[in-house]
Amino acid sequence: MKKKRRWAIAFLIALGVIINYFDRINMSVGIQPLSKEFSLTPGQLGILLSAFAWSYAILQIPAGVILDKIGVKWVTRVGTIIWTAACFLTAIASGQGLVMLSRVLLGIGEAPYFPSAAKAVGQWFPRHERATAISLYDAQSKLSNAIGTPIIAWIITEWGWRAGFYVTAVLSLIYAIIFWATYRDPHEDKKLSKEEYDYIVQGGAQKSDETSGNVWETIRYLLTKKKVWATLIGFAAYGYSWFLFLTWLPGYLATEMHMSVLKSGWYASIPWIVGTISEIVIGGWLVDRLINKGGHSTRVRKTFLVIGMLLGLSVIGAAFTTNPNIAILCISIALGGLVITSSIAYSIPTFIAPKGTVGTLTGLLTFGNNSMAIVAPIVTGFIVQATGSFMYAFLVAALILLAGIFSYIFLLTDLEPIEPIPKPEAAQRTVIPHIKA
Repeated sequence: MKKKRRWAIAFLIALGVIINYFDRINMSVGIQPLSKEFSLTPGQLGILLSAFAWSYAILQIPAGVILDKIGVKWVTRVGTIIWTAACFLTAIASGQGLVMLSRVLLGIGEAPYFPSAAKAVGQWFPRHERATAISLYDAQSKLSNAIGTPIIAWIITEWGWRAGFYVTAVLSLIYAIIFWATYRDPHEDKKLSKEEYDYIVQGGAQKSDETSGNVWETIRYLLTKKKVWATLIGFAAYGYSWFLFLTWLPGYLATEMHMSVLKSGWYASIPWIVGTISEIVIGGWLVDRLINKGGHSTRVRKTFLVIGMLLGLSVIGAAFTTNPNIAILCISIALGGLVITSSIAYSIPTFIAPKGTVGTLTGLLTFGNNSMAIVAPIVTGFIVQATGSFMYAFLVAALILLAGIFSYIFLLTDLEPIEPIPKPEAAQRTVIPHIKA
């Protein structure tokens, strides 16, 4: 096949993930100078770091529902404009309240992006390529931390924390223009050849115009399914550790390991580099390869889900060391394992969702995951404030991971599509035969 338009779309989505996470990590990298300017305690910092997730988590389900009704193109176009505006507002904020408000607005703008990405992959890729496609864009959430953390740390060191937000705002604006100009659904994309279109459709790609019925009826129905709960609990458990690292890792290195902002930025990039490589190579390429070679789909994916979560328990090692090199090693192993589960979990809705509900189910899944973005920063902040140490914060993360491991082992039975919502039988009518005169 000469043209690979679907992979160009995957790269476009991946670029958006990088921009998304640049917008998020600038707060965690700049938290030390920002906290000094506004005189914030660790508990207040935890609340501020979680502000983005207040709107982001709450809007996951509505975003998924709107996505199933309106489609990827317009939902993402509007989202990019909103999150661009939020970055500019953060840069000019004059107090803690305005910073918090702008982060809530950022959550509103970015909330639909991952459900949109998952739905786009469902439409653009056959089933046997989805793990690779999803890992390609999801891995960028780690790569963006690896490259963005030291870059933003340098910008903040040179020009102050506000400069970090001005830079990400400009990048967001550029991406909004690129997405607006280039993304189309498969059936309307003039650059997609008929040969490639037939290939993705015959491989099980979902149609752009598939929609479900009543939203809340759909959600209630999905929540009666054990494998939906399995994925929801497992992904939320992963999310707690993920958001702990995302929001507090530079702060942990700066406070507990007594590093400068710039040095903590370089050290913090190491686990994200490990995560990027492990997700693309293991969570994406290796999973697809094993399945294409004849491996049982559910067995392969469950095995990597459980192994990845078990590796995540390496965070316990970071709880009991004062050596920054050992701490980063433990966190790198933990994050490298956890991100393997991420791309697999994101792909699950594209396999199990009834027709027309991929966005809704992904929204439900990401709601569970991103609710941890509210919980983890706040819990961590108050634990550090009460104990003066990150030890108990890391141990709490390990306990939550255990719950996710048990969920994947005992509740995730298969990855076959959930049967459509049963339609109520039409009320039987009494038929009176017509008698001719």
